[in-house]
Amino acid sequence: MPLSGALEQHAANHPTNPAFHLEDRVLSYRALTATARRLFAAFSNLTPEGRSTIGPQNRLIAIATGNHALFPAAFAAATAGNNCAALIDPHLPEPVRRRMIEKLDPDLIVTADGRDLLARSPRDGNSAIIVEEVSLDAPPLPEGNGDDPFLIVFTSGTTADPKPIIRDRRSWRASLATGAPFFGIDATTSTCAPGPLAHGLALYAMTETLLAGGTFHSARHFDAAEALKTIRCNGVRRLVLVPTMLRRLCESDGAERVTAITIAGAKLTAADHALCSKTFPGAALREYYGASELGFITATAPGDPASSTAVGTAFPGVRLSILDGAGKALPAGETGTIFVESPLVATGYLGAGDGAGLARFGSLATVGDLGFLEADGRLHLLGRSGGMVLSGGNNIYPSEVEAALLGLPHVRAAHVFGVEHADLGSELVAVIEPGGAGLTPDGLAAAMAEVLPRYKQPRRLWLCRAMPVTPSGKVEAKTVRQWVVEGSNALERLF
Repeated sequence: MPLSGALEQHAANHPTNPAFHLEDRVLSYRALTATARRLFAAFSNLTPEGRSTIGPQNRLIAIATGNHALFPAAFAAATAGNNCAALIDPHLPEPVRRRMIEKLDPDLIVTADGRDLLARSPRDGNSAIIVEEVSLDAPPLPEGNGDDPFLIVFTSGTTADPKPIIRDRRSWRASLATGAPFFGIDATTSTCAPGPLAHGLALYAMTETLLAGGTFHSARHFDAAEALKTIRCNGVRRLVLVPTMLRRLCESDGAERVTAITIAGAKLTAADHALCSKTFPGAALREYYGASELGFITATAPGDPASSTAVGTAFPGVRLSILDGAGKALPAGETGTIFVESPLVATGYLGAGDGAGLARFGSLATVGDLGFLEADGRLHLLGRSGGMVLSGGNNIYPSEVEAALLGLPHVRAAHVFGVEHADLGSELVAVIEPGGAGLTPDGLAAAMAEVLPRYKQPRRLWLCRAMPVTPSGKVEAKTVRQWVVEGSNALERLF
């Protein structure tokens, strides 16, 4: 069932049941649906027809509220009927957000205005303030066509800015219909996913919970102590987290009523598994491997042993293949590129893209990840495409960070890469060659904060007065990385 239809049904049958809980505010299913109806009417009045980059048949609405109590109402309204939602993280640097908006050219932009929401047309400046509603007097939310675009999310790419990925309703409906029984989600499920709702992990967890009629718990910002308080006080049974969040929660006494934990974004270590079992003894732990472009790919089963490379077996409805560079299928145990045949694959990127990421070969699709299959169908993930670094559950392309560093004053060359980190999975570090005498630690940190979100800023950084280069003029990465590992005198630690 589409989300719009499910909300209408829950509002009619269980109007007072809690739907969305954000710290001190609780939205019932009646209030959520009533507010979404009012938002949909406001969107239609402000922009009668779409004029954005996705075409006149669909109204494109950019949501830049962050984790807000009325976010689920905005999301439901912005994906109902012929609407398409584009999610923008308000914590990204302002210049990046501005370029994202320019690329989208949306019909409307929704931002937070204290406890309320502001919907504004960037073309004519018309706007409307939307407050929380409880009266269901506006027309019901309409359902959208399955083949139409309904969602644009951004993922880090090899270019300087995040790449917009377009999804149609059909792929998400298929995913949600399969995922509910697989993860055991129903109306009694209370889920806490304290990550950013502008990103896929928490957004999907919210949607599957609301679709089932359960209660979803969010947070403006992740804080382990506050999250545990929410879990304990509200009887939360299911957690959806990245590994770093799980580790933070395990630093305190757990909550024995938690029965399920879903992890994505990076691999858990054997120590993580042991700590989770101790802190949440009654929780069935699952890890899943997926990509924004491909949806779910594989998932582990509760009780599977910890592994540095094994990521489980194919998600229901997904078929895995390992192909070599010539497109030939490889036998079990041989490493190649991971391909999927799946109804969950996204439509593609908005615009021309950068030549990296999602690629299709007939019915198969890939994002370039490397791995191998065991004879029993268990997948091992050995590398990420484009040298992507997974740090704290975030996908980071070093080339993106390098491009940002090279755009800063007094930086002549840069090399960015990930090193193993016990907590984050990988830690982002950088070596730069200064272009003059004006480079200071405080100045560089401030400049990076202007162009990179916090999680993409290198945690350790060295200066190299003369970067080693290859005959073609590129930074000789192997030598630079060796210098970092060895603590070479060729480098000077900046911070």
